[in-house]
Amino acid sequence: MHARALTLELVRYPSYFVPTLLFPAAFFLVFAVPYGRGSPTVAMATFAGFAAIGVAFFQFGVGIATERDSPWEAFLRTLPIGAGRRLAARVLSAALFAVAAAAMLVAAALATTDARLPPSRWAELTAILLLGTAPFALLGIALGYLAPQRGALPLANLLYLGLSYAGGLWMRPRDLPAGVAAVSPYLPTRSLSDALAGAVTGQAFQPGPWARLVAFATLFGALAAWAYRRDEGRRFR
Repeated sequence: MHARALTLELVRYPSYFVPTLLFPAAFFLVFAVPYGRGSPTVAMATFAGFAAIGVAFFQFGVGIATERDSPWEAFLRTLPIGAGRRLAARVLSAALFAVAAAAMLVAAALATTDARLPPSRWAELTAILLLGTAPFALLGIALGYLAPQRGALPLANLLYLGLSYAGGLWMRPRDLPAGVAAVSPYLPTRSLSDALAGAVTGQAFQPGPWARLVAFATLFGALAAWAYRRDEGRRFR
């Protein structure tokens, strides 16, 4: 019920869901299609990751920061349900928007490029998008409870665009500038990019990117839990 309420609330705000669904696809059409760098199928997969993590940063980071001081948020914290259930509702709602944003991007890629995948790899790509964005959802939650309301949006944009570029979601990692390429392997977006590229090119399972994603998820999960307790301790004594 909580996930349904969250989703309906966001659907009633076109200023949220229209850019969320269309911006990654528009970005792909403007910056990826004209230059045609590398495999269009790999570009489609990594840009789908770009679309999915955007939902994590904005629906969690900006959404939580905006709601923290609202009367509705104060009321929700008086209900006899734990933070885990409310978090699960947010994750479910965000997953719906993430799948929709990635689907819009895939549709744009199929219509404008030669990107193609066999049916089995479509299922693998979907699973990787859902599992691989977990660290970014946790980072978004931490941002939402740590950032002030007015600072959440610029911080979310900085993290979203900066990590996407440096992690190789927009271009092949070998095409990055030397300084950025040196940092790229240590970013969570690079691990997601490697996992997505490996899936659509039919490579054998590589444990390295997934081990790093699990490590980032653990780190960001601990940060999110600490940020939630810190916020609750300050405002609900």
